[in-house]
Amino acid sequence: MLPDILEKARTVLTAPGEFYRHMSKLGGFLEPMLFLIVMAVVGAIIFIGLGFLGLGTFGALGVGIGTMIFMPIMAVVGSFIGGAIMFVIWKLMGTQEPFEVAYRCVAYASAIYPVTALLGLLPYLGSIVGIAWGMYLMFIATKEVHQLNEKTASMVFGIMGFILIVSNVSSEMAARRMATEFKNMGPAIENIQNMEPEEAGKMVGEFLKGLEKAQKEKSGSQND
Repeated sequence: MLPDILEKARTVLTAPGEFYRHMSKLGGFLEPMLFLIVMAVVGAIIFIGLGFLGLGTFGALGVGIGTMIFMPIMAVVGSFIGGAIMFVIWKLMGTQEPFEVAYRCVAYASAIYPVTALLGLLPYLGSIVGIAWGMYLMFIATKEVHQLNEKTASMVFGIMGFILIVSNVSSEMAARRMATEFKNMGPAIENIQNMEPEEAGKMVGEFLKGLEKAQKEKSGSQND
């Protein structure tokens, strides 16, 4: 089972056209879901490892055993949501394939998870490359699996990629600012017990204002 999953991941990463061209359209949801879970677990291990080293988007804040459980669960939930979105998009583009095929296309694209986890070392560039790569795989799936117009596919996924990149970069900026607020708060928290009530209250107030500002920026980027 594992060798087969690893071979599929290698093919998706190195020869996506070949993979999607020969991808089975039948067999149910279990096989692609297991593939997705394995990729999510590997990505979580990398994410946790980077966190222990103080690297990645959130550094040590991203470390936690719950990550190993949380990320695969969210990956599975996200795969069905993403599959449903892609199913609608491909239907609008003219495909006759069922939802199972759309789900398989999305689930196997998770082969990039371990790589994008490593790309998290690169501020902003990592998320940009990850989104662009994901859209490229959906473009390939559109051609090879659904046999739809290549020009239309390039336009659709080009626009989607641009919107997602702008939104993601804005959200990452807000998230990094919030993480900085937490980091800067660390030494102050250690000394808070020695502060006067007025000084402690002022410090907490400034901290909350910083979080509120970061949250508003993040919410604003998601609404754009």
